[in-house]
Amino acid sequence: MGKILITGLTGFVGSHLAEYCLTKAKTKVFGTTLPYRFYDEMKRIEHIKNKIELFELDLNNKVAVRKILKKIKPDKIFHLAAQSVVSASWQSPEHTLSNNIMAELNIFEVLRDLKLNPIIHIAGSSEEYGLIFKNELPVKETNPFRPLSPYAVSKITQEMLAFQYHRSYGLKTVTTRAFNHDGPRRGKEYVTSNFARQIVAIERGQQKPIIEVGNLNVYRDYSDVRDIVRAYWLAVEKCKYGESYNVGSGKVYQIKDVLKILLSYSTFGRKIKIEKNPKLMRPSDIPIIQCDSTKFRKITGWKPEIDFRDTLKDVLNYWRNNL
Repeated sequence: MGKILITGLTGFVGSHLAEYCLTKAKTKVFGTTLPYRFYDEMKRIEHIKNKIELFELDLNNKVAVRKILKKIKPDKIFHLAAQSVVSASWQSPEHTLSNNIMAELNIFEVLRDLKLNPIIHIAGSSEEYGLIFKNELPVKETNPFRPLSPYAVSKITQEMLAFQYHRSYGLKTVTTRAFNHDGPRRGKEYVTSNFARQIVAIERGQQKPIIEVGNLNVYRDYSDVRDIVRAYWLAVEKCKYGESYNVGSGKVYQIKDVLKILLSYSTFGRKIKIEKNPKLMRPSDIPIIQCDSTKFRKITGWKPEIDFRDTLKDVLNYWRNNL
């Protein structure tokens, strides 16, 4: 029986990935979550908690990491655990960098020490590209990194470590640079989920008919999280070790249009006013990003299956059931 370890299993993507891995025959799913996890995180896995084995673990504690990896001896590791809120990385750059880099380094070093060599998927990000010029769109893997946030710098470092440990020690690492993805269970810190949550609060009379927004003018390449976790599985099954792969739909939406679509799904939509909140503006923002995932698609045959409008409906209905 194949043993799969998902770090950050109680996170947004982790919960969907665990769900997907459970559909695979002859697999046992293990996961890690922080000891001080929040109730909302555990709610994400309520429906599968009896089918997985979950460990409380701070990946910055190397001794604890060793104990868990020695016990599980995984065949595949999906390393998703990270400080992943871009806006929070400006507020606490030192935490973002130290947490995201050291957690991965501890995993690699412990695997070497225990002489374990599972396939390791590293969840990179399109944020690594940062400043992109129009003549570079859609973005290929060969595009230079021009990071615009501490989070982006941390993800670049994770990717470089994965490459270095593959070349130096033979670790079987594969990195995906996933572009924006959304779906039910997304945290309220993220733009689409934040909009949806505010709309539901207005529908219930818990908030005045005003939605506070940041920068609505940027363009993002969106996929459904359920398509993304399929891609993660294919990455460890079919991709070349030591390589990095873009994963995205190739379809771009302006954030103001995303908000319009969400509003169109509410009977209160036309009554809601939009107000800019300077506190929601980032120190720097990527104006437009669009994915070229040709390299990944040719190797795996992957393509998105869920329409983004349906994704947004699911996000809205998630908050209607969970607010």
